[in-house]
Amino acid sequence: MYFTDFDFEDEILDALDAMRFETCTPIQEQTIQPLLDGRDLIGVAQTGTGKTAAYLLPVLNKLCRGGYPEDAINCIIMAPTRELAQQIDRQLEGFTYFMSVSSVAVYGGNDGMRYEQELRGMSRGADIIVATPGRLISHINLGNINLSRVSFFILDEADRMLDMGFYNDIMTIAKQLPTKKQTMLFSATMPQEIRRLASNLLTNPVHITLSLAKPADGIKQQAYVCYEPQKTGIIKELFANEKPERVILFTSRKNKVKDISIALKKRGYNVGEMHSNLTQSERDDIMYRFKSRQIDIVVATDILARGIDIDDIRLVINFDVPRDCDDYIHRVGRTARAGSEGRAVTLISVEDQHYFKRIEDFMEQTVEKLPVPIEFGEAPEYNPGSREKASSKENSGNKTKRRRSNSKQHPKKRNSKKPASDTSTNNSIAKNSNAAQSHKNSRNHRRNRQRNKSSDSGKQK
Repeated sequence: MYFTDFDFEDEILDALDAMRFETCTPIQEQTIQPLLDGRDLIGVAQTGTGKTAAYLLPVLNKLCRGGYPEDAINCIIMAPTRELAQQIDRQLEGFTYFMSVSSVAVYGGNDGMRYEQELRGMSRGADIIVATPGRLISHINLGNINLSRVSFFILDEADRMLDMGFYNDIMTIAKQLPTKKQTMLFSATMPQEIRRLASNLLTNPVHITLSLAKPADGIKQQAYVCYEPQKTGIIKELFANEKPERVILFTSRKNKVKDISIALKKRGYNVGEMHSNLTQSERDDIMYRFKSRQIDIVVATDILARGIDIDDIRLVINFDVPRDCDDYIHRVGRTARAGSEGRAVTLISVEDQHYFKRIEDFMEQTVEKLPVPIEFGEAPEYNPGSREKASSKENSGNKTKRRRSNSKQHPKKRNSKKPASDTSTNNSIAKNSNAAQSHKNSRNHRRNRQRNKSSDSGKQK
């Protein structure tokens, strides 16, 4: 289906033509018309399928036709992270190039100048506000924003917002909105919490579900079953066989980001880091350098698993297995976007086998297991069902080792292998003789005391 098949205004079609958008993705094909008709909607689809355009284009088309107050905020778009808010704002700039629709992104971690820009946009009634929940709540509490005339309320990456604990914030924001409005909720997954949120916010919504919680077909998923110390070597081997370009390496902990980055930099690779401890300017700089190909590899936490607009990621590496199945879907979904192809490699340690099997069951598919190169030594078997037994056996082995270790550290020390001099030998003999005599005297003293006690006891009887 083509975008020209919809009843879009010329300004919308001109923007799509300039951006070379011609054919619709499945989620766009199924959601645009109901949204043009004014229906509330729940859209569930994997990442990289074009959800942002699916909800932006109908809203922009209605704003372009007019009939909405020029001095009011007409649309609120909620996003879980700064990165996703920025991405949506950039797409808005492209789609609104030929129309007089204003927008402003509202998110934390900015300097005073950026904050003043947010205030100006809200006070003048920007048509569209793209915001993270925490930042928008702050402006509401300070009385900086009036949401009483909003006509469109959009929740993007709703599952992620709930994972981050924003349910109460979303409901607080929703209470500031008028009863009559069009509400849209988009998510990659549909857990029970999302259903509860949707029931509270949407009215008789249309449900669109595509490829729920499964990676795109263009992603070649592979894995290595290995021991933890083998992981760095496997990564180096991957980069030796294939030049690292457009690579994201995910790890679950911030302290690992730095360690892995240092190891890769020592090998001469252009590496950047992305995690929550960085300031917004530092994050922006890393993303700019990555997009402009000044950096080949970004080592990141799950902060980069969603909300980045890079379509040519070639390789995603999971240094460790995420505990949450949805996080795996979003990580590998950074590659093979917009119908392209990509590769995702996961390193599975012994303790992570159980979690990876759960991910395979969740996706209803088995990921190819590659052999660990021989030079890295023997690798474990993929046997997630024996995790508890292996752990018990390992703990038992550790206890045995500790007992052996303790027995070796017993106070009764062996004589030194180093030969002693005659003088030290004579001194040692004298000390031993004195110790023996002292021990003998002490033993005789105890015996005499025992005899005296027995004698006294007999007299008392």
